[in-house]
Amino acid sequence: MNAIPVTNLFNKPCYSQFDDQDWDILVHHWYPVARIQDVSIQPQQVMLLDVKLALYKTESGTIHLVRDICPHRGVPLTKGWVSGENIVCPYHGLHYNGEGKCVKIPAQPELTKISDRFSLTKFPVVEKYGLIWTSIFSRDPSKANFPVLDTWDMSDHQAILPPFVDIGGSSGRQLEGFIDVAHFAWVHHGSFADPDNQIVPKYTTERTDYGLHTEYVSNVSNYPHGIQDLAPEGFLWKRVFDVYPPFSAVLTVHFPEQGLLKILNACCPVSHNKTRLFVPLTRNFDTTGDLQAVYDFNAQIFAEDQDMVESQKPEELPLDISMEAHFEADRSSTTYRRILAECGLSKRYVV
Repeated sequence: MNAIPVTNLFNKPCYSQFDDQDWDILVHHWYPVARIQDVSIQPQQVMLLDVKLALYKTESGTIHLVRDICPHRGVPLTKGWVSGENIVCPYHGLHYNGEGKCVKIPAQPELTKISDRFSLTKFPVVEKYGLIWTSIFSRDPSKANFPVLDTWDMSDHQAILPPFVDIGGSSGRQLEGFIDVAHFAWVHHGSFADPDNQIVPKYTTERTDYGLHTEYVSNVSNYPHGIQDLAPEGFLWKRVFDVYPPFSAVLTVHFPEQGLLKILNACCPVSHNKTRLFVPLTRNFDTTGDLQAVYDFNAQIFAEDQDMVESQKPEELPLDISMEAHFEADRSSTTYRRILAECGLSKRYVV
């Protein structure tokens, strides 16, 4: 990829409310920004860490991600279109090729060599789990802390990619809510949990080279209300959480008869208090079942969580452990916060 080094081209957007230090750290990580199936030859704008990006594919099917601004006069490229393998700016018709190099200025067709100043800021594209992943500053995906959803390509597991969810809350708050096991009875009693089953058995959490690993066993069924009787009497549900900081986690739920459900919770930190959540999942049971039912159940659960996340104060996740009270069942949450703090992210936020 022959792109001009992006670190020399721009700093944090002036309208961004991220702390400067936090933004400088987060831009080196990788995040999902879109589902592959949603990318088209019509350029669309996606936002990551308050940076506006133009996502499109050319007529050959190659997917590109560039900063959504033409270096000539600052017009968003998402107002333009794709012509063959080029993206065209709508203001003066400048054509940019797959390397981000301007190859045509219609107003001066006699130009044989166009200045490198007419070059787009390109971002890397990695296709994984049905999603487009990228990083603002990192260019080496081999060093990325990608979450591991190892069943995605297994023939005996069904891969499912529900619609994304837009949440008016921070990615840290959302991810912590995903790994929280004490809220089931209070928040998810409308979908799968029992409001009278409130006790959280002790569980184990350990740090790993990728983040943290938690194993939680309880009698809280993962079946939706209405089919709870499918669980054998006395069955204990094992839930395993693997967290990949900063904002991804995989939940593995062990069902009866060797059933396995894996859910990837992958946050795109659109802004300091806005998250686009992608939830690829796999299962090795009911593989010919109604997909719409899966989408609906998934949407219900995350809508229940969303109501809590969007109302939390402070909006950002407080990494100073002393800022909020904690009890025993919060061990995964407090470990996650400590890991983020050790990465250098801010410990204090304004309420």
